[in-house]
Amino acid sequence: MRKTLTVSVAGIAVVLGLAAGQARSNAQTAQGHVINPADMKWGPAPPGLPAGGELAVLSGDPGKPGPFTILVKFGDGYTIRPHWHPTDENVSVVSGLILVGMGDKYNEASMKPLMTGGFAQLPAKNPHYVKAKGATTLMISSTGPFEITYVDPKDDPRKK
Repeated sequence: MRKTLTVSVAGIAVVLGLAAGQARSNAQTAQGHVINPADMKWGPAPPGLPAGGELAVLSGDPGKPGPFTILVKFGDGYTIRPHWHPTDENVSVVSGLILVGMGDKYNEASMKPLMTGGFAQLPAKNPHYVKAKGATTLMISSTGPFEITYVDPKDDPRKK
């Protein structure tokens, strides 16, 4: 029997609430909004991700139902072990290079490079894992509330 842990929606809402509010204040109107890099509000990634990642909310609120878009920054070697999300995840590489693997077991030899300008569509409940090669920034679009479930509960950074 496979054990899984799911991010607390309330915990994510607390961590991302500040960033979401800041993103909405960046010229967002009923007609849309524009955010330039100098105006992006970066903060630590939510506790469901390993320490060291950074996050900026571009649109929506990842802690609530509905669509959202975020940017995440990872340093060289930043790794997220096998996990899945309850909704589809669309990932674009803004800068850098990330290795992407699919499946329940972390296997760096099987990972595929996704370079600047690359795109990955990861279906809901499809286990995957990533490792940054150099400083990397990703744009992720999905539907909230954001949740992450680790295949192996020992990989969940909230439990360390």
